[in-house]
Amino acid sequence: MIMRKEINVLAIMLAVMILSCTRQNQNQSDIQQGTTPEPELTFDPGNYVCYTTGVPILIDGDLNEAAWDKVEWTEEFDDIEGNTKPAPGYRTRVKMLWDSTYLYISAELEEPEIWATLRQRDTLIYYDNDFEVFIDPDGDTHNYYEFEVNAFGTEWDLLLAKPYRDGGPAISGWDINGIKLGVKIYGTINDPADKDEKWTLEIAMPWDILKECAPGNRKPYAGEQWRMNFSRVEWDVDIVDHKYVKKKDPETGKNLPENNWVWSPQGLINMHLPELWAYVQFSGIVAGTGLEEFRVNPDEEVKWNLRLLYYKQKKHYASKGLYATSLKQLGVSENKSYSQSLPKIEATSNMFEISLPSNEKDIIWHIRQDGLVWKSSKK
Repeated sequence: MIMRKEINVLAIMLAVMILSCTRQNQNQSDIQQGTTPEPELTFDPGNYVCYTTGVPILIDGDLNEAAWDKVEWTEEFDDIEGNTKPAPGYRTRVKMLWDSTYLYISAELEEPEIWATLRQRDTLIYYDNDFEVFIDPDGDTHNYYEFEVNAFGTEWDLLLAKPYRDGGPAISGWDINGIKLGVKIYGTINDPADKDEKWTLEIAMPWDILKECAPGNRKPYAGEQWRMNFSRVEWDVDIVDHKYVKKKDPETGKNLPENNWVWSPQGLINMHLPELWAYVQFSGIVAGTGLEEFRVNPDEEVKWNLRLLYYKQKKHYASKGLYATSLKQLGVSENKSYSQSLPKIEATSNMFEISLPSNEKDIIWHIRQDGLVWKSSKK
């Protein structure tokens, strides 16, 4: 059963902070101007086959269980904007496993200067260096989870009804009740006198909670795919009076922007683009006993074509004050190759719905003005 905190003054204040803060990776200036930036990258999200584990994982942050040795790391993290930006200074990578009770995540973050300041749960953990998990079980870009943790093991978990660009809100009063977390420090935290090696972590997220926003309100079936991504926030620091201090811009006196390193690049400094998160395919094979090939779903291209039209509709609205009713108004040629037929656009001054047939018989995919993606039957 999902446990929820009572709504209190602190939760309300925190929700306001989330929606109004100027964190660079929310593109708040664009959102406030009513525009929705379009990512500048080729659609090519990462993928990972998540195998089952024959035995439960001991969650202590030490990645020495035999089960972890039987599965591969993800690709090393890139800059959030993609390969047009410099590669991250330190390696970050992840492994995943699952069983009937938990989704298991382990991560390794190389770090020569390990520090943290925040110890209160459900605070803005990204003000420290942190590791972040994002999960959209049904891939519709609404009702997804975010989890953040720093080197102290301080947690922040929240549920987002919609991405910030589509009006949010973020529900910080939501908890992943029963989550297990372990962090191990290879070095000494908050001690500039030495050089550290890395910090590692293990997370066990219970399906009893994650299934809330999943298809059929259940844990995944073998062969099913969920959209997920991971992020690492890394601040540049100086050492002042034997303490770590964030580097400042000498002209403004403000902290320099954080680095954002991710598993699957977003094309913008914004983690809240679930359409660009990677695909995690859950396998029924026990880790180490066989291999399963990742299956590319051709409908993902259909959904991406709808998303491109969503970006254009948002741009049209920002400049014209209403949504387009035709491909021509969006500047899209009707000669463009789509799956089976041209998209159908229905719009009023402040609402739209665009539909496009699936590669699968009798299925139609839809997207609307708040970014929600869903499918229906032709019958």
